This record gives sequence, C-alpha cells and structure tokens, in this order.
Amino acid sequence: MAGRCQGADAPLLAELMPWSVPGLRLGRGWVRSAHPEVLAARWQRLADAAPDARAALFGASRARTLDSAVGQLPGQSGSTGTLARDPGPCPPPVRIRHGAFDRLWLLPDQRVLDAARPELWRVADEAQLFACVQPHAPGPAVAFSAELPDGHRERGLGRIHPLYRRPGGREPNLAPGLTEYLGAVLGTGVTAEALLAWIAAAGRPADGAPGARTGEEVPIPLPASAGTWAEGVALGRRILWLHTFGLRGAPEAGSPHAGSPDAGGGRPRMPGGRRPFVRERVQGLPDAIGHDADTESLLLGSGRIAPVPRSVWEFQAAGQPVLAGWFARRTADPGARPGSLEALGLSAWPQQSTADLVELATVLALLAELRPAQAALLRPERGPWISAADLASAAVLPAPAWTRRPASVLSHQEEGPGGQFALL
Repeated sequence: MAGRCQGADAPLLAELMPWSVPGLRLGRGWVRSAHPEVLAARWQRLADAAPDARAALFGASRARTLDSAVGQLPGQSGSTGTLARDPGPCPPPVRIRHGAFDRLWLLPDQRVLDAARPELWRVADEAQLFACVQPHAPGPAVAFSAELPDGHRERGLGRIHPLYRRPGGREPNLAPGLTEYLGAVLGTGVTAEALLAWIAAAGRPADGAPGARTGEEVPIPLPASAGTWAEGVALGRRILWLHTFGLRGAPEAGSPHAGSPDAGGGRPRMPGGRRPFVRERVQGLPDAIGHDADTESLLLGSGRIAPVPRSVWEFQAAGQPVLAGWFARRTADPGARPGSLEALGLSAWPQQSTADLVELATVLALLAELRPAQAALLRPERGPWISAADLASAAVLPAPAWTRRPASVLSHQEEGPGGQFALL
C-alpha cells in the first residue's frame, strides 16, 4: 500500500530501468577530443606513419593492437582491415557525451577502442535517451543525454541506462508492468518518456538526506498522488530539455516550467537582460578559466563572457566543478608525451568553443534555478509514495532476468573483420 516513503524504501533506478551497460573503455586518450579536426589530424598522422612509428603512436593494450581484427561499429562506416595493413580513411567523428555535460567527439572505430559497447550503438538514434548515474555529490544523481555517452566521469566509469531497448523508440527499458501499475494508481496514462521525466526531477535527493545515493544505487521515489506526478513530469521535461541542450523533452506550452517564450523549444536561452554574451574575445590559447563574482564574468585569458551568475561557476557534477573540467579538456594535456597523438591539438582557441561555453553556461544557470522546485517535489507531505515493497507485491519487481540483457537488434548489416558479413 502506498504511504510514507523515505529514500531507503524507494525503488532504485537500476530496478526501474533494468538494462544497463558499462561505460566505454577507450584504451587510449587520443581517440577522443573536443575538436573533430584534431581527431582527423591524429588519424592522418597515424595512417601516414611508418610501421614502427605507427605502433608507438597507437599505444597497444591487451585488448587492441595494430593487428586486431574486429568489425565495424553498428551504424558506422570505415575500413575493417587491420590497422597494420590498411588504416583506411579517418572514420567521421561522432558527437558523444562525456560526464554529465561535456559534448566531445569520438573516433567510432572498434580497432582503436578497447571496449566500444556495440550493444549501445545499435540502439543509439534520434528517438533514444540515455541516463547515466553520477554517484558522487554534489550534483545531479543522474545525467541525461541524446548523444551516446561514454560513461566516463571524474571518478571512474558509470553505467549507462538507455530508455529504449530497440531502435525507433521501441520496447522501453522499464520493468515490465511498471507503467501500467503507475497508471492504475495515478488514474492517468503513463508513458516511458513521462517516467524518465519524473526520474529527472526526483532523482536528486538533497545532499546528506536519508536515502541519498551511494555508488550506482539511486533511489527514485514514486508518488501515488496524481498532482505530484503531473508537477514532477512537467519539471522533469524541462530538466531533460536542459540536459540534452534542447534536443529532447521540451516543456509543453503552458507548463509552469516552460520558462520564457524563448525557452519553450529549440536551444535553451536565458531571458532577455540575463543572457551571457562575449564581451571580450579570447586571444590565443588561454591557460586558465576563472570567475569574477563582482561583474558576473567568466574569464578566459583575455576573454570575458558576461553575465554568468556564480551558481554556474560553482555548479558541480559527480562532485567536481563542471566548468573547470570542461576547460581542462580543451587545453594542452600536461601529461601528454611530446610527439604523441595526445599532444597533437589546436594552436588557437576556436570560436566554436566560446559558443559552446556560452551554451553550457546557459544550461547550468537554468538548471540551478530549478533546484528549489526539485527539493520541494520530494517533501514527505507530497505523498503518499509508492515503495519498492509495493512494486514487489504487485509483481512488478524484481524485473525478469531477460530485461537485464540487451535485445536482439538486427536492423542493418554489420561488416565484420576483413570486410566479411555474418551469415544469419
């Protein structure tokens, strides 16, 4: 029976979304960059190198060497000959999500990735949404992305929960019977997208509160009140919209969380008068990023972006400052060996990076404004709440073992090693 539900009584994200995949194990740092042109230059240097030099540049591991014979990643093109014999042209870099909010680029080639997780690539499309646990506070308990996430964060790898088990938004990755049970309790239709929106709104318990997350275990309180559910879904849609930089989950018109007219769809924007602009352009490659609280300015060497509230500068994910990490991944790696592929980068700050920083600052500012609403949503009086025991009594939990395994997806041919195709 629904009742008072503290964090210890709430079902876990891993119970509600049973299928999850470990983060990508890259094996070498040069396969990922903030700039696709850098990846193309690194690939060309690798392909042009003599055999001995190519081996040194590549960086062999137990999983991958220049002689590794592996197939294409699902949905990607490129050579399947060994790198020692035929590197082929540079595979077109693809946008990925690194950590909670950093959008980077990756070389989608299994020959250079130790563990690329093909099962994720098979379901990554325009209908998919990914949820990634961020276990260390402060920061959101779960991050959401439309791009395929690499599962990396400041303190190791996390698990990735796709919303759908099949391409095209088919077969939600939810415990069987969960949406039907919630619909019966709430007296309204419950979709997979609405449930993910609720998770986005409710998956951040106050730091230090009972039931706060530990490791990969994120409690998700579920309401038995239709009013609380509707409010949380509306709030969660806006959170999803912000986490995905406007690609998914736009708030419905008239929602209390739709924000300004500019924020109803498309890219997130601050209201007029509060939008950050480039006040002074960045020259060269800045060696540090900082914040001036008095002028609400982000400082990048000679560059300045304002207004940027202090909440953006202090915003953390997985217990680490978001902007500091974002900037570090766009500067020279002090640990990169001279002459290595990791050391190959840009000699000037690209204008696109400044535009990306303005967009990121906007997203973080708008998310910070939603924290009070998230905290209010989880007050005990907003119940009654549905506990994990309630779901077990209704035979929703535990989810069957098959739901924790990937679905069989054969939507297109996947070229195997040496250009061979499997006979199915």
